[in-house]
Amino acid sequence: MEHKRMTLKRTLSVLALTAAPFLVAESAWAKDITIRMAAPDWGPTRFMQEHANATYKAPSGNNVQLEIDFIPWPNFFDRVNASLNSGEQKYQMIVSDSQWLGTFIESGHFLKLNDLIAADPGLQAIMNNLHPALVSGYSTYPNVSAAEIEKTGYPHPDANYYGFPQFPDTYVTYYRTDLFCDEGENATFKAAYGSNLPCNPDDWESITWDDWENFGKHFARKSGEKLGSGTADGDFYGIAYQAAKPLDFSTMQINAFFWQFGGGIWDETTQPNSPALGVVNSAENVEGFQRFLDLLEYAPPIAKTGQMGIFEIQDLFMQGKIAAIVDWVALGAPVIDPATSKVHDRAAFAVPPGNMRDGKIDRTGNLGGQPFVLTTWNDDEVIKEALDVVKWWLSEETQIAAVKAGGQSGLVSVLNNPDYESWAPWNAQHKAMLEWQKDLWHVPEFFELLTQQQEEFDKAITGQISAQEALDNVAAFQDELLRDAGRIED
Repeated sequence: MEHKRMTLKRTLSVLALTAAPFLVAESAWAKDITIRMAAPDWGPTRFMQEHANATYKAPSGNNVQLEIDFIPWPNFFDRVNASLNSGEQKYQMIVSDSQWLGTFIESGHFLKLNDLIAADPGLQAIMNNLHPALVSGYSTYPNVSAAEIEKTGYPHPDANYYGFPQFPDTYVTYYRTDLFCDEGENATFKAAYGSNLPCNPDDWESITWDDWENFGKHFARKSGEKLGSGTADGDFYGIAYQAAKPLDFSTMQINAFFWQFGGGIWDETTQPNSPALGVVNSAENVEGFQRFLDLLEYAPPIAKTGQMGIFEIQDLFMQGKIAAIVDWVALGAPVIDPATSKVHDRAAFAVPPGNMRDGKIDRTGNLGGQPFVLTTWNDDEVIKEALDVVKWWLSEETQIAAVKAGGQSGLVSVLNNPDYESWAPWNAQHKAMLEWQKDLWHVPEFFELLTQQQEEFDKAITGQISAQEALDNVAAFQDELLRDAGRIED
């Protein structure tokens, strides 16, 4: 027995010695590769970096590091645009708002993925597992509608694919249960408006903008007045949603009113036969925009300054100054965090209000969130490593971890996981709202379209012009710009 142990020991020693050169050789062949990605500085991208640092190992055996360049939201487009147009080729991947796709695709900066996906079963499985609204908004250019994507699945015969979901985002309602579920508040509200306050998330499924207005009227209080089981600590307001000139803030909420009232925006999917005049300033759009403006009467005074953005209303809600807001799912985590929110234990989530049209409530909204893309100057090895990062991020394991950390997933298999709704208090509402998503334009002229539109919307929000005047100005500008670009032809 002792002889056998000694023989085994010598054999293992020999194997270790003979294996050592191969281990050294394997280590020598491993490369250090950095995938540098530009991204907005907020929770969903911070989590991606932290989780990559903790868990990502490249299947190739290379030493691959994901290095995210975090850029503040107000400077994000300008910094990315400057980098791409400088020729510095700094980034291998970029988190891009969907409306930037056409600009950077047509200028040669974002990599077309069709052949790469077709050659990779793992990427094909991801594409077939993504919600159609996200494939439409985040990946296709020229844009292919979600209805078309759903009808054909992957691959759509006319689709050019460029991006994958980094973070999908939708609007939901944030509301105070200590107010909407208060018996005294409910009795007073019912006496005035003939209906109950919505207490549970299911109750909100019948809520329209008319109800939203009533909430605004009902919950308006002066400092010291009775509010729920206590008193208002400062002036208190019933409702708010974004109405702000920076970035795309007003547009993203106003578009919902256009669609819900039966109108729309200039439709890039039918160019050059899609008009702006008579569409952008249609009677339906004017009615929807006027409704948006009217409801600002019940929001905090900042609404009339054109500075009530997504972070401002989030902050006011967390301070305990508003009964209910409409805001992005992405901003929910701080609201339920005791370290940042005074109402962390009283905040609940529901679907947003909608407009009653043809006997049904229409909740169509503008898709939020961002895709991430590959740039065109990467060599084959870096492309392979970057796509492996994509597959890691969009694996079920990683996506579940992201959702549990307060993020969201675009994978249908994750959304349909029986435990999904238990991972965060807004998950059921986010899933329900994906079916209602449409998106902004993706064409390269988006920046001019958006900037001028935001200016005109702001004039109406601040009381300088009417809804009709604002939309007439927007329609005329879009008609001229898009004709000059050859995107509208008679």
